[in-house]
Amino acid sequence: MRKAMLAGLAAAMVVTGCASVRESRLNPFNWFGRSTQERAVAQAAAAVDGGRVQVDQVTELFIEPTTGGAIVRAKGVPPTQGWYKAELIREAAANEGELVFRFVVKAPQGEMPQGTPMSREITAATFLNDFTLEGVRTITVTGAQNARSTRRR
Repeated sequence: MRKAMLAGLAAAMVVTGCASVRESRLNPFNWFGRSTQERAVAQAAAAVDGGRVQVDQVTELFIEPTTGGAIVRAKGVPPTQGWYKAELIREAAANEGELVFRFVVKAPQGEMPQGTPMSREITAATFLNDFTLEGVRTITVTGAQNARSTRRR
């Protein structure tokens, strides 16, 4: 009887401790909140390696916790269908504690139909290890017309 009571008391203490872990900064699911849209910084539309340019609009930004770090995943919409070779290229950040990525894509050969925005969506992602994320408060992905940003909670 005494052992069962001690086991029940220990289990109750462990379960009550879960709420503090759930809201803790140690919990990787609390690292970054929802992304917000920002104005893009005016830059020249210069092509990067392989003739790629910035995607027209960044529509979504997610930070997905993984073992040993996180995956930064962004979705963009180019002006027409057929764009490919999407990549998030890390750039120098203006502020400490901030990571900035440029979302670049390669244009299709020839003319392509415009189609619906959903049919033009393209996704790019990159992995960041725990050492890179240490001290990071904000992650921003920029496109030609806008940027999306997410902050650590």
